[in-house]
Amino acid sequence: MSEIVLEIKDLSTHFFTDRGEVPAIEQVSIRVHKGEVVGIVGESGCGKSVTSLSIMQLVPSPPGKIVSGEINFKGEDLAPASEKRMKKIRGNEISMIFQEPMTSLNPLFTIGNQMIEALRIHQKVSKKEAREKSIEMLKLVGIPRAESIIDEYPHQLSGGMRQRVMIAMSMSCNPELLIADEPTTALDVTIQAQILELMRKLNKEKDTAILLITHDLGVVADICDRVIVMYSGQVVEEGTKREVLKDPKHPYSKGLIRSIPKLHGREEKLYSIPGTVPKPKMDRIGCRFAPRCEFAFERCFKENPGLYPTGDGRSSRCFLYDKSEGDKKINAATNKEATIGG
Repeated sequence: MSEIVLEIKDLSTHFFTDRGEVPAIEQVSIRVHKGEVVGIVGESGCGKSVTSLSIMQLVPSPPGKIVSGEINFKGEDLAPASEKRMKKIRGNEISMIFQEPMTSLNPLFTIGNQMIEALRIHQKVSKKEAREKSIEMLKLVGIPRAESIIDEYPHQLSGGMRQRVMIAMSMSCNPELLIADEPTTALDVTIQAQILELMRKLNKEKDTAILLITHDLGVVADICDRVIVMYSGQVVEEGTKREVLKDPKHPYSKGLIRSIPKLHGREEKLYSIPGTVPKPKMDRIGCRFAPRCEFAFERCFKENPGLYPTGDGRSSRCFLYDKSEGDKKINAATNKEATIGG
């Protein structure tokens, strides 16, 4: 395996509100290697975006704050890094594509002004050189008429074109890590496919590591190497794309896979995981998925599960894989799952 670009260790980010302390993510650990595409999946509110914003030190403070953990980027812990240090890293060594490009691009400045500014800040090049590099990057992401588009304003471009501009901006300084937060949301299927193909191309040609945040398992299947499944602010499963999609271990992951509509079959109603995501709160006792879990037993409501190894370098936050429980409950759960799915 290639060198580790990003290693998050037990990261916890909380929000301090009038109603008390609210944990957004708790003890999240993620590892991304050079040239690897890692996907983070989960329902809305599971902590995916807060994780990405924590890496970039963009969580609004107040009310948000990283309360514990490490964010090791090429061996440097960014959790306690100053704003001055982060300004040198953001957009240069780590870039981010936000979910909605219209809110990320300044409507008062042309595309060229915004791209040129970023290049001149980080790479210390002349205005002419920065303009030429910007046009080159716009062409690289498949934007026609790059020489004229560079002088247009964000509102003059379509959603797909603005997203391409954001990708061009994020890749212009050749970052070692690209964080993409729902980069294809609200785009039509054709443009979505083009954006994913573009990201795959940049990943292969530049050997850029990508941390892709999405709720679309189809996107994960298309582009990712490994998958992190999050639920209620915690990582509940980790494995390769093929392992997680073909043989999910955690009951929540199983529910996500079962929720995917199938082309073949005549089911009258799509499967959905029963219940709702619990509201985040401090000192929660028991597995957070237990109230919605078909395989929950007494211990699930009394203790907080850790991440247990499930073989082949995989892990799952489920007591079914705690060796002290033995194989009895795993077999019982497997049999129950076969009965439900049959």
